[in-house]
Amino acid sequence: MNYQRITLPTGVPMDMYVPHVSQQIDPQVQRPAVVICPGGAYMHLSEREAEPVALRFLLMGFNCFIVWYRLSPNRFPAPQQDVASAVAWVRENAAMTHTAPDKIAVMGFSAGGHAAGSLGVLWPKAELWQPLGLTPEQVKPNAMVLCYPVITGGEFAHRGSFVNLTGTDDLATHAIHSLDALVTPATPPTFLWHTWADDAVPVENTLLMATALRKAGITTEVHIYPFGCHGISLANEFSTSIDHPHQNVPECTPWPDLAARFLKQVM
Repeated sequence: MNYQRITLPTGVPMDMYVPHVSQQIDPQVQRPAVVICPGGAYMHLSEREAEPVALRFLLMGFNCFIVWYRLSPNRFPAPQQDVASAVAWVRENAAMTHTAPDKIAVMGFSAGGHAAGSLGVLWPKAELWQPLGLTPEQVKPNAMVLCYPVITGGEFAHRGSFVNLTGTDDLATHAIHSLDALVTPATPPTFLWHTWADDAVPVENTLLMATALRKAGITTEVHIYPFGCHGISLANEFSTSIDHPHQNVPECTPWPDLAARFLKQVM
Protein backbone atom coordinates (compact mmCIF):
# COMPACT_ATOMS: atom_id res chain seq x y z
CA MET A 1 0.00 0.00 0.00
CA ASN A 2 1.12 3.53 -0.77
CA TYR A 3 0.54 5.85 2.19
CA GLN A 4 1.45 9.52 1.94
CA ARG A 5 0.54 12.70 3.78
CA ILE A 6 -0.06 15.43 1.22
CA THR A 7 -0.42 19.15 1.85
CA LEU A 8 -3.31 20.51 -0.16
CA PRO A 9 -3.15 23.95 -1.81
CA THR A 10 -5.38 25.30 0.99
CA GLY A 11 -2.63 24.36 3.46
CA VAL A 12 -4.33 21.44 5.21
CA PRO A 13 -3.02 17.85 5.25
CA MET A 14 -4.63 14.97 3.41
CA ASP A 15 -3.72 11.33 4.04
CA MET A 16 -3.64 9.06 0.99
CA TYR A 17 -4.17 5.30 1.19
CA VAL A 18 -3.76 3.65 -2.22
CA PRO A 19 -3.26 -0.10 -2.77
CA HIS A 20 -0.18 -1.33 -4.58
CA VAL A 21 -0.79 -1.83 -8.29
CA SER A 22 0.03 -5.42 -9.09
CA GLN A 23 1.52 -6.21 -12.48
CA GLN A 24 0.10 -9.72 -12.07
CA ILE A 25 -3.48 -8.63 -11.42
CA ASP A 26 -4.28 -5.43 -13.33
CA PRO A 27 -1.47 -2.95 -14.05
CA GLN A 28 -3.99 -0.55 -15.66
CA VAL A 29 -6.50 -0.63 -12.82
CA GLN A 30 -8.59 2.51 -12.18
CA ARG A 31 -10.27 2.38 -8.80
CA PRO A 32 -13.11 4.47 -7.38
CA ALA A 33 -12.11 6.82 -4.58
CA VAL A 34 -13.58 8.17 -1.38
CA VAL A 35 -12.56 11.48 0.19
CA ILE A 36 -13.26 11.07 3.91
CA CYS A 37 -14.23 13.95 6.22
CA PRO A 38 -14.12 13.02 9.93
CA GLY A 39 -16.60 14.62 12.29
CA GLY A 40 -16.18 16.77 15.37
CA ALA A 41 -18.67 19.67 15.32
CA TYR A 42 -16.28 21.84 13.27
CA MET A 43 -14.29 22.03 16.54
CA HIS A 44 -12.07 18.93 16.38
CA LEU A 45 -11.60 15.94 14.06
CA SER A 46 -12.27 12.36 15.14
CA GLU A 47 -9.47 9.89 14.46
CA ARG A 48 -12.02 7.08 14.90
CA GLU A 49 -13.80 8.32 11.76
CA ALA A 50 -10.60 8.56 9.75
CA GLU A 51 -8.04 5.78 9.30
CA PRO A 52 -10.28 2.89 10.45
CA VAL A 53 -12.80 3.92 7.79
CA ALA A 54 -10.12 4.34 5.13
CA LEU A 55 -8.72 0.86 5.81
CA ARG A 56 -12.19 -0.66 5.66
CA PHE A 57 -12.98 0.86 2.26
CA LEU A 58 -9.48 0.12 1.01
CA LEU A 59 -10.26 -3.57 1.41
CA MET A 60 -13.37 -3.09 -0.75
CA GLY A 61 -11.45 -1.71 -3.70
CA PHE A 62 -11.43 2.04 -3.08
CA ASN A 63 -8.57 4.50 -3.03
CA CYS A 64 -9.04 6.48 0.19
CA PHE A 65 -8.13 10.03 1.10
CA ILE A 66 -8.69 11.65 4.51
CA VAL A 67 -8.92 15.45 4.47
CA TRP A 68 -8.13 17.21 7.75
CA TYR A 69 -10.18 20.29 6.94
CA ARG A 70 -10.02 23.59 8.81
CA LEU A 71 -11.99 24.07 12.01
CA SER A 72 -13.21 26.93 14.19
CA PRO A 73 -12.13 29.75 14.39
CA ASN A 74 -12.09 29.30 10.60
CA ARG A 75 -15.55 29.90 9.18
CA PHE A 76 -17.59 28.97 6.14
CA PRO A 77 -16.50 28.38 3.41
CA ALA A 78 -13.01 27.40 4.62
CA PRO A 79 -13.83 23.75 5.49
CA GLN A 80 -15.82 23.34 2.29
CA GLN A 81 -12.95 24.75 0.25
CA ASP A 82 -10.61 22.22 1.85
CA VAL A 83 -12.90 19.36 0.82
CA ALA A 84 -13.19 20.84 -2.67
CA SER A 85 -9.41 21.12 -2.88
CA ALA A 86 -9.10 17.46 -1.88
CA VAL A 87 -11.53 16.28 -4.57
CA ALA A 88 -9.76 18.42 -7.18
CA TRP A 89 -6.35 17.02 -6.13
CA VAL A 90 -7.58 13.44 -6.42
CA ARG A 91 -9.05 14.17 -9.85
CA GLU A 92 -5.94 15.99 -11.08
CA ASN A 93 -3.66 13.19 -9.88
CA ALA A 94 -5.92 10.35 -10.98
CA ALA A 95 -3.39 8.80 -13.33
CA MET A 96 -0.67 8.71 -10.66
CA THR A 97 -2.96 7.10 -8.06
CA HIS A 98 -4.82 4.82 -10.49
CA THR A 99 -8.09 6.56 -9.63
CA ALA A 100 -11.04 6.75 -12.01
CA PRO A 101 -11.48 10.55 -12.30
CA ASP A 102 -15.26 10.26 -12.72
CA LYS A 103 -15.67 8.00 -9.67
CA ILE A 104 -14.74 10.21 -6.73
CA ALA A 105 -17.13 10.21 -3.77
CA VAL A 106 -17.12 12.33 -0.64
CA MET A 107 -17.86 10.68 2.71
CA GLY A 108 -18.51 12.52 5.93
CA PHE A 109 -19.43 11.81 9.54
CA SER A 110 -21.53 14.15 11.68
CA ALA A 111 -20.20 17.67 11.01
CA GLY A 112 -17.90 16.06 8.46
CA GLY A 113 -21.11 14.96 6.77
CA HIS A 114 -22.08 18.61 6.60
CA ALA A 115 -18.70 19.53 5.13
CA ALA A 116 -18.92 16.73 2.54
CA GLY A 117 -22.59 17.35 1.88
CA SER A 118 -21.96 21.07 1.41
CA LEU A 119 -19.69 20.27 -1.51
CA GLY A 120 -22.34 17.95 -2.90
CA VAL A 121 -25.01 20.64 -2.99
CA LEU A 122 -22.80 23.68 -3.63
CA TRP A 123 -20.31 22.41 -6.22
CA PRO A 124 -21.98 24.37 -9.09
CA LYS A 125 -21.37 27.66 -7.20
CA ALA A 126 -18.28 28.82 -9.09
CA GLU A 127 -17.72 31.82 -6.81
CA LEU A 128 -16.89 29.51 -3.89
CA TRP A 129 -14.06 27.78 -5.74
CA GLN A 130 -12.65 30.71 -7.72
CA PRO A 131 -10.38 31.76 -4.80
CA LEU A 132 -8.79 28.30 -5.13
CA GLY A 133 -8.32 28.66 -8.88
CA LEU A 134 -10.73 25.77 -9.39
CA THR A 135 -13.85 25.28 -11.48
CA PRO A 136 -17.06 23.49 -10.47
CA GLU A 137 -16.17 20.59 -12.77
CA GLN A 138 -12.87 20.08 -10.93
CA VAL A 139 -14.47 19.94 -7.46
CA LYS A 140 -17.68 18.03 -8.28
CA PRO A 141 -18.14 14.83 -6.26
CA ASN A 142 -19.65 11.94 -8.19
CA ALA A 143 -21.48 10.56 -5.13
CA MET A 144 -21.86 11.13 -1.40
CA VAL A 145 -21.93 8.94 1.71
CA LEU A 146 -23.29 10.91 4.67
CA CYS A 147 -23.03 9.16 8.04
CA TYR A 148 -25.28 10.48 10.85
CA PRO A 149 -24.76 13.87 9.18
CA VAL A 150 -25.37 17.37 10.45
CA ILE A 151 -27.84 18.68 7.86
CA THR A 152 -30.29 21.26 9.16
CA GLY A 153 -29.74 24.58 10.88
CA GLY A 154 -33.40 24.64 11.86
CA GLU A 155 -35.42 22.93 14.59
CA PHE A 156 -33.32 19.73 14.67
CA ALA A 157 -29.92 21.37 14.39
CA HIS A 158 -26.78 20.29 16.15
CA ARG A 159 -26.41 23.89 17.19
CA GLY A 160 -22.75 23.77 18.17
CA SER A 161 -21.70 22.73 14.67
CA PHE A 162 -23.38 25.77 13.14
CA VAL A 163 -21.98 28.13 15.76
CA ASN A 164 -18.48 26.85 15.01
CA LEU A 165 -19.04 27.03 11.25
CA THR A 166 -20.49 30.54 11.19
CA GLY A 167 -19.11 32.21 14.32
CA THR A 168 -22.55 33.38 15.39
CA ASP A 169 -25.56 32.23 17.42
CA ASP A 170 -27.91 33.77 14.87
CA LEU A 171 -30.46 31.13 13.85
CA ALA A 172 -31.20 32.77 10.52
CA THR A 173 -27.53 32.52 9.59
CA HIS A 174 -27.51 28.86 10.58
CA ALA A 175 -30.56 28.19 8.41
CA ILE A 176 -28.68 29.47 5.36
CA HIS A 177 -26.41 26.43 5.67
CA SER A 178 -29.19 23.81 5.89
CA LEU A 179 -28.22 21.30 3.22
CA ASP A 180 -31.74 20.00 2.70
CA ALA A 181 -32.73 23.48 1.49
CA LEU A 182 -29.82 23.55 -0.98
CA VAL A 183 -30.43 20.25 -2.80
CA THR A 184 -30.89 20.62 -6.56
CA PRO A 185 -31.11 18.20 -9.49
CA ALA A 186 -27.30 18.65 -9.77
CA THR A 187 -26.72 17.03 -6.36
CA PRO A 188 -24.93 13.67 -6.79
CA PRO A 189 -26.35 10.27 -5.77
CA THR A 190 -26.34 9.96 -1.99
CA PHE A 191 -26.12 7.20 0.60
CA LEU A 192 -27.40 8.16 4.06
CA TRP A 193 -27.38 6.32 7.36
CA HIS A 194 -28.27 7.26 10.90
CA THR A 195 -29.49 5.72 14.16
CA TRP A 196 -32.97 6.37 15.49
CA ALA A 197 -31.52 6.68 18.99
CA ASP A 198 -28.96 9.41 18.12
CA ASP A 199 -29.40 12.05 20.84
CA ALA A 200 -26.70 14.44 19.57
CA VAL A 201 -27.58 14.86 15.88
CA PRO A 202 -31.26 13.88 15.64
CA VAL A 203 -32.29 11.40 12.98
CA GLU A 204 -34.51 14.13 11.50
CA ASN A 205 -31.35 15.48 9.87
CA THR A 206 -31.13 12.41 7.64
CA LEU A 207 -34.90 12.28 7.14
CA LEU A 208 -35.01 15.90 5.98
CA MET A 209 -32.11 15.33 3.58
CA ALA A 210 -33.69 12.15 2.20
CA THR A 211 -36.96 13.99 1.56
CA ALA A 212 -35.15 16.81 -0.26
CA LEU A 213 -33.21 14.34 -2.39
CA ARG A 214 -36.41 12.50 -3.23
CA LYS A 215 -38.10 15.74 -4.34
CA ALA A 216 -35.09 16.58 -6.54
CA GLY A 217 -35.10 13.13 -8.15
CA ILE A 218 -31.67 12.16 -6.82
CA THR A 219 -30.81 8.46 -6.56
CA THR A 220 -30.61 7.82 -2.81
CA GLU A 221 -30.24 4.92 -0.39
CA VAL A 222 -31.20 5.42 3.26
CA HIS A 223 -30.66 3.20 6.31
CA ILE A 224 -32.01 3.98 9.77
CA TYR A 225 -30.81 1.64 12.52
CA PRO A 226 -32.91 1.46 15.70
CA PHE A 227 -30.05 1.46 18.21
CA GLY A 228 -26.71 3.21 18.55
CA CYS A 229 -25.40 6.47 19.95
CA HIS A 230 -23.91 9.28 17.92
CA GLY A 231 -20.42 8.96 16.47
CA ILE A 232 -20.18 5.17 16.22
CA SER A 233 -18.04 5.20 13.05
CA LEU A 234 -17.65 1.56 11.90
CA ALA A 235 -19.62 0.47 14.99
CA ASN A 236 -17.11 -2.28 15.75
CA GLU A 237 -14.05 -2.83 17.95
CA PHE A 238 -11.72 -1.22 15.39
CA SER A 239 -13.32 2.22 15.80
CA THR A 240 -14.68 2.09 19.35
CA SER A 241 -13.22 4.46 21.92
CA ILE A 242 -11.60 2.79 24.91
CA ASP A 243 -13.80 4.95 27.15
CA HIS A 244 -17.06 4.34 25.25
CA PRO A 245 -17.65 0.63 24.65
CA HIS A 246 -21.28 1.40 23.74
CA GLN A 247 -19.97 2.64 20.38
CA ASN A 248 -19.65 -1.05 19.42
CA VAL A 249 -23.09 -1.68 17.87
CA PRO A 250 -23.10 -4.94 15.87
CA GLU A 251 -26.41 -4.27 14.13
CA CYS A 252 -24.95 -1.14 12.50
CA THR A 253 -21.82 -2.81 11.12
CA PRO A 254 -23.27 -3.62 7.66
CA TRP A 255 -23.27 0.01 6.58
CA PRO A 256 -19.81 0.03 4.89
CA ASP A 257 -20.71 -2.94 2.69
CA LEU A 258 -24.00 -1.32 1.77
CA ALA A 259 -22.35 2.01 1.02
CA ALA A 260 -19.63 0.39 -1.11
CA ARG A 261 -22.24 -1.48 -3.12
CA PHE A 262 -24.19 1.74 -3.64
CA LEU A 263 -21.12 3.66 -4.78
CA LYS A 264 -20.20 0.96 -7.28
CA GLN A 265 -23.77 1.05 -8.62
CA VAL A 266 -24.00 4.83 -9.12
CA MET A 267 -20.46 5.82 -10.14
